[in-house]
Amino acid sequence: MIALVAVLIFLVSTVFAMLGMGGGMLHVPILLWFGYPLKTVAQPVGILLNGITTLVALVVYARNRLVDWKGSWGMAAAALLAAPLGSIVARMVADRLLIILLVLMIFFAAIRTLLTAHKAEPEKFAPSRMRQVLGTIVVAFAAFLGAMLGLGGGTLISPMLMWMGYPTKKAVATSAFVVTVSSASGFAGRVGHMAASWELILVLSLAVMLAAWLGSWVMATRAKPKWVKYGYSLLLVGVGIKLLIPIL
Repeated sequence: MIALVAVLIFLVSTVFAMLGMGGGMLHVPILLWFGYPLKTVAQPVGILLNGITTLVALVVYARNRLVDWKGSWGMAAAALLAAPLGSIVARMVADRLLIILLVLMIFFAAIRTLLTAHKAEPEKFAPSRMRQVLGTIVVAFAAFLGAMLGLGGGTLISPMLMWMGYPTKKAVATSAFVVTVSSASGFAGRVGHMAASWELILVLSLAVMLAAWLGSWVMATRAKPKWVKYGYSLLLVGVGIKLLIPIL
C-alpha cells in the first residue's frame, strides 16, 4: 500500500513543485483515502512532505535566479510566526470541519488560477511598499490556515504574489521559499502528535524529493505557465469533488 501511496504522492508533487507549492492540498486527501488518521498521520505527514517538496524546488529555482529574496523576507517571517498557531488550533477543531475547510481552499485555488491563466505575464516587476505590507498580512493568514489544514499555505501565496505583479515563474519560486518556512514552522507544531511509521515517512520523503526536482526543473526551463495553470485547476476541481462526496 505504501508503494501506491508513494506513486500518487510523486505525481501530484511534481505538478505542485511547478507551482511553488508543496502539494499538501493533495497529500492529505491521498493519505485519507488510504485510511490514515487525519490529525496524527495525514496532516503532519502532509505538511512535512509539503516542506520537503518546496525546499528541493527552492534549490532549483535559486540556481535559476528566480527567487525574490529581498522582497520575501518579511513574508517568510510572518509565516514562521503564524504557522505554529494554526497547528495548535487544528487539534481543537473537528475532523469534518477541517475537511470542509480543505475543500473550500481547493476550490478557491482552482477558481483563482483559472481566472488568471489567460492573463499576459507582466513585463516589469516593481511591487510597492503597500503591496509588500499587504503581502505579509496575507502570508500570515495563509500560513496559519495552511498549518491548521496540514498545508504550507502556497494555495494563497502563489496567487497573491501573481496579483502583486510577480511574473509567474518568479511568483512560483518566491512562494517556494515562503512555503518552505511556513511548512517547517507548521510541522514543528505537530511533530509531537504524529503517529506515522518511519517507513511511511522515509518512502514518501524520497518520492517528493524526486518529484520536486523534476517539477521545478520543468517549470524553470521548459513549462508554459498558462498550460500549467489550466492543468492544475482541473486537477484540484476533481479532488475537491472527490473529498466532498463522502461527507455530504
